[in-house]
Amino acid sequence: MVRTILLLLVTSALLVAQRKPFDVDGLLSLKRVSDPEISPDGKWVAFTVQTVDVAANKKPTQVWIVPLEGGGAARQITHDGEANSRPRWSPDGKRISYISDRSGSSQIWLMDADGGNPRQVTNLATEADGQLFSGDGKNLVFTSSVYPECGADNACNQKQLDADKSSKVKARIYTELLYRHWTAWQTRRRSHLLVVGVDGGAPRDLTPGTRDVPPFSLGGGDDYDVAPDGQEVCYVMNAEAVPATSTNSDLYVVSIAGGTPRKITITPGGDSNPRYSPDGKYIAWRAQQRAGYESDRWRLMTLERGTGKVVNLTENLDRWVNSFAWHPDSTSLFFTTNDRGRQAIQVIPLTGGAVRMAASGDNELDDMQLTRNGKTMVYTQQSGAAPVEIYRASNTGGAAVPLTHLNEQALAGYQMTPLEEFWVDGADGAKVQSFVVKPPNFDPGRKYPVLMLIHGGPQGFWGHAWTYRWNAQVFAAAGYVVVMPNPRGSTGYGQKFVDEINQDWGGRAFDDLMAVADYVVADMPYADASRMTAAGGSYGGYMVDWILGHTQRFKALIAHAGVYDLTSEFGATEELWFPLWEFGGTPWDKPEDYAKWSPSSYAKDFKTPTLVIHGELDFRVPYNQGLELFTALQMQKVPSKLLIFPDEGHWVMKPQNTVLWYKTFIEWLDSWVKKQ
Repeated sequence: MVRTILLLLVTSALLVAQRKPFDVDGLLSLKRVSDPEISPDGKWVAFTVQTVDVAANKKPTQVWIVPLEGGGAARQITHDGEANSRPRWSPDGKRISYISDRSGSSQIWLMDADGGNPRQVTNLATEADGQLFSGDGKNLVFTSSVYPECGADNACNQKQLDADKSSKVKARIYTELLYRHWTAWQTRRRSHLLVVGVDGGAPRDLTPGTRDVPPFSLGGGDDYDVAPDGQEVCYVMNAEAVPATSTNSDLYVVSIAGGTPRKITITPGGDSNPRYSPDGKYIAWRAQQRAGYESDRWRLMTLERGTGKVVNLTENLDRWVNSFAWHPDSTSLFFTTNDRGRQAIQVIPLTGGAVRMAASGDNELDDMQLTRNGKTMVYTQQSGAAPVEIYRASNTGGAAVPLTHLNEQALAGYQMTPLEEFWVDGADGAKVQSFVVKPPNFDPGRKYPVLMLIHGGPQGFWGHAWTYRWNAQVFAAAGYVVVMPNPRGSTGYGQKFVDEINQDWGGRAFDDLMAVADYVVADMPYADASRMTAAGGSYGGYMVDWILGHTQRFKALIAHAGVYDLTSEFGATEELWFPLWEFGGTPWDKPEDYAKWSPSSYAKDFKTPTLVIHGELDFRVPYNQGLELFTALQMQKVPSKLLIFPDEGHWVMKPQNTVLWYKTFIEWLDSWVKKQ
């Protein structure tokens, strides 16, 4: 018996040793599972799978289905086109609507539940996206970027598109903000909600005018919904005079036949993600209370349609509500919150009161839905060591059962390292949590170089979640002890912890990070203090720039899309509500504060070798920020390298660019901490 156990242990150790370190090739080999939707009869789950074709530099997406019970294998049911998304079941469960480019442009299609008999519903010059079935199954509500003077008139839109395309003049003229956003310049077109019959025909414009409906969402997810009886649509719109300076979006309702909309919310902050209750008596949504603050706490709200009574269900819960779903009997709501690097699913009665945990663990759970009988919950699960798969569980708890296994085979050949965590005392005695990922075949007797990853936001977090852009497993496999701190400003530790970075970007957050670095040096004997590095993107890039002028403890640095000069950043970024809140006003109102917290003010102290990365299409942190940083480094003869992506924005998305990003990132660090 003892001999058998020893043999099994040796065999297991050999199998682990034979697995490869997880690199960018392994990362791009994974299937990206998303958007699960339960069929009305509770027998199937439709979802999407994105794969990566590095050679073609594409990421095709297809629709799949998997049985909810019985352990059957998932199978692909769309095969034509490269972008097939948003599978949504018809109320009778006989058909699936989806968005596809199989005809050459993004349009709404219908197919049988098994993928057969695909049929195109829309054929719009301005394309279609975001479709939802009406509750009676007769209509599809969707979004399209139309010319306001044309609305749903396809011939008019086509004429305007042709005129714009044929014009030899490509100049842009603006008289107001917001004139560009993320990676795109504002055009004369606006996003509108349209409705079309499931059998096709001419669509109707439900939201005419010059406002985008829905607007860019602060919280993600659909910002519109259709009432169960199919007669009303609720949507989000920002009607403020200058949308670039305001987060005050509100909920509106309009008849599905069209007409005058009616505003139903009055909160000064953001309102998002309206969802009708299954019985049609309520609308639930997420709301923020403070005007102009995109990182205010998201509350879960309900409005009783018959009386207009509004209830704040989660005012006593000091965590953000990130997503939610109604129980089929309309008596409770399931929702997700982030807490200390995990995201769990909780449930609260419609009447308010005690919150019950429905599912949790060292992972991130999301996309929850319930079968119509309310007995089974379906959701996505991911962790820092495993990408998204779909699970089912009883809504009262119990063991979760994976429905998809699309990455098991690919991951079987690689070593993955679990996340560990530690806490330190940060500035003002606040408790600061960090995660650490150790290299494969970790030897506690060795000394390893350290990579500190600084997250963006700054109101973001590191935790038990998978990522394709800053994957700690890839960095650990390259031989680094990867440390991921959650300093001041991080979400999941209470709103006070979030707020304490406001107008203090380089203050307590920097002190928190240095406290983490001190802990790594003093309490991790395997961490080589002489070979510490740091890297970050967006606010993380800002902090790298700040580190350049305030400490020389790091051997090398990487700043991706980092804010370097706060004054020039204010003048070129798009969502102005962000710097207005974070720094308490404009640079001309608060010149001293902007100078105090701007890394550019301390350029004379830059000495650490730095890799600067930026995308030319980044309108959130315009790429002049990276150019200014690189110029300051070069002028002072600080070893530095500039990597510019002409075809990327704030994030690097294209497969071959991703390969280059990881390769350049790791080679830069290696050149400073692994020199022979």
